[in-house]
Amino acid sequence: MLLKMFVPVTIVALLILIPVNVSSGTLFFLRRELVVSNIDKLSISNVPPKSLRFFVHIALEYLFTIWICFLLYKEYDTIAIMRLHFLASQRRRVEQFTVVVRSIPHMSGHSVSDTVDSFFQTNHPDHYIGHQAVYNANRFAKFVTKRDRLQNWLDYYRLKFQRRPDRRPTITTGCLGLWGRKVDAIEYYEQHIKELDKLMSSERQKIIKDPKSILPVAFLSFNSRWGASVCAQTQQSKNPTLWLTDWAPEPRDIYWRNLAIPFVSLTIRKLIITLSVFALVFFYMIPIAFVQSLANLDGLEKVAPFLRPVIELKFIKSFLQGFLPGLALKVFLYILPTVLMIMSKIEGYIALSTLERKTAAKYYYFMLVNVFLGSIVTGTAFQQLHAFLHQSPTQIPRTIGVSIPMKATFFMTYIMVDGWAGIAGEILRLKPLVIYHLKNMFLVKTERDREKAMDPGSVDFPETLPSLQLYFLLGIVYAVVTPILLPFILVFFALAYLVYRHQIINVYNQRYESAAAFWPHVHSHIIASLLISQLLLLGLLSTKKAAKSTPLLVMLPILTFAFHKYCKSRFEPAFRKYPLEEAMAKDLLEKSSEPDLNIKAYLADSYLHPILRSFEVEEELVELERVEVRVDKHQTHHVSSPTLSGEPSSPSPPHHVHQHQPSPPHYNDYPTSPQDYYYQPPLPPHYVYQYHNQP
Repeated sequence: MLLKMFVPVTIVALLILIPVNVSSGTLFFLRRELVVSNIDKLSISNVPPKSLRFFVHIALEYLFTIWICFLLYKEYDTIAIMRLHFLASQRRRVEQFTVVVRSIPHMSGHSVSDTVDSFFQTNHPDHYIGHQAVYNANRFAKFVTKRDRLQNWLDYYRLKFQRRPDRRPTITTGCLGLWGRKVDAIEYYEQHIKELDKLMSSERQKIIKDPKSILPVAFLSFNSRWGASVCAQTQQSKNPTLWLTDWAPEPRDIYWRNLAIPFVSLTIRKLIITLSVFALVFFYMIPIAFVQSLANLDGLEKVAPFLRPVIELKFIKSFLQGFLPGLALKVFLYILPTVLMIMSKIEGYIALSTLERKTAAKYYYFMLVNVFLGSIVTGTAFQQLHAFLHQSPTQIPRTIGVSIPMKATFFMTYIMVDGWAGIAGEILRLKPLVIYHLKNMFLVKTERDREKAMDPGSVDFPETLPSLQLYFLLGIVYAVVTPILLPFILVFFALAYLVYRHQIINVYNQRYESAAAFWPHVHSHIIASLLISQLLLLGLLSTKKAAKSTPLLVMLPILTFAFHKYCKSRFEPAFRKYPLEEAMAKDLLEKSSEPDLNIKAYLADSYLHPILRSFEVEEELVELERVEVRVDKHQTHHVSSPTLSGEPSSPSPPHHVHQHQPSPPHYNDYPTSPQDYYYQPPLPPHYVYQYHNQP
């Protein structure tokens, strides 16, 4: 989309604005007064004050805004239609029938499960069929993590013994394996896993039987999409802080740790994180201010003449001026997405897709303030310090107005270092390659470890989307001010389109499906960039004494904001709500095509936590193995089920199997084999689930 926007914008700006700017020649008379370059002579700074040529810049600003708004409208319309079509045409999925409810009130003498059943049987009697409660299982989660680690070592030593059957592997049981008695490694880990299985079985039964372990949150199951839509999109109680319902994310999209955060805590957390983000933005201004001071060495020499002998060295000068500013800024920004993701998790969002959207928004605001506005302000102050000290105060606004376009040189460097080089790094994937080989040398012990090390992951939305939006901001701001920057932007968008299209199709794995839920945020940020470009141009022209032409620009931000409000009211409901008409149509179609569908069995255990599910699958396999052993004894031979490593598994001790209704095979999009469930990296969340049928 950005490529379609900027191809005509670049052509028109280069053909019209550059001749208008170059033919003015104002900066030739200011050479001694200000720090200028040849690129500045191609910008609006070269147009003299009170010139009628500013009508050309204002006309093109209107033209570019109309073109971008037209494409935004078409894109919003297309994506909204695609989203509704996707939701209407996709096959049956558990999240279409599931609602998450939070802030369940405590009722004395009643358990959380009884309270939930009583409330929703009363208020949704025809569609509510049951719920899955959430249990606090911190200790159980630690056991799962420990068992996975022990199983990994057991697989490693079994493979080692398979390669050399004449020598049993041994380990030292002392501290860090440096001293102590030597024991058989396979027997050692098998015994520890057996003991841990007993503890896990006991802990699991303790969690399920203890009513105090149930948390005030549950997943509600409905027998129709229409019933789930009504519950998810309406207020359930007179008290708006209780019985908070919303659509349940798909099972692989849930961030389990945040499910039990109460409503009051959510408000406090968001306030604290808002203040923290503000402080983080302020803290980062200090190093960025220093980096921007290196963007123009002529200005640095005027501020610090004693550095001139060092700066004049050819290698130092080329490195500082051409490469260091963009590189240093990229290093500062490298650790930022991780910090912002942690902040979003603290805020309490329960879906990974929502966490990434909120992180992307924080990252965009940070880049807007620090990379864009911070670079302009600090760069201007350093470059024009000499001029500020040697002119009257009434001339300072004029100097700032002339100096803002002069930062185009820095942003060209930034686009090449961050944009072009970043796209090249994305297609080469050198960083994942180095990390894989380091893991392969020091951490990989089994094929399972190697598969984990080779996992490419998913697209990094919290960092990628704000970066694209920043480049749009640079392009639209400088389209009228310094159009020579536009070809750099255009090359970046062309390369990014080709590279990311390839990566999404052939490299990355899809972590979740949010059905274009990111788009309203992207649209809002593009509109914000348009408003910023218009206000900056308005401020710049005010320093040019263009009293006749500047008032014409006042209406443009108002019209742009009105367009945004129209798009928000016209299209955004499709991204926030699910139409009852669509839900009923799908329900009627499903009833006619599958009249005997048992929706209750289909939804059973659909939102069971992977940690608990993996343990149940392991128990079922052990029970199945015992049956095979008993049958094989009558047939005078013994067959044992293979492990991941291909080695025969040792018989496991008996477990207390949790009886639950087995689910039909509807996890087409999620891991289904016991290996996929148990041997995925154990998640840090500490909540597990059990299905509660309606009495």
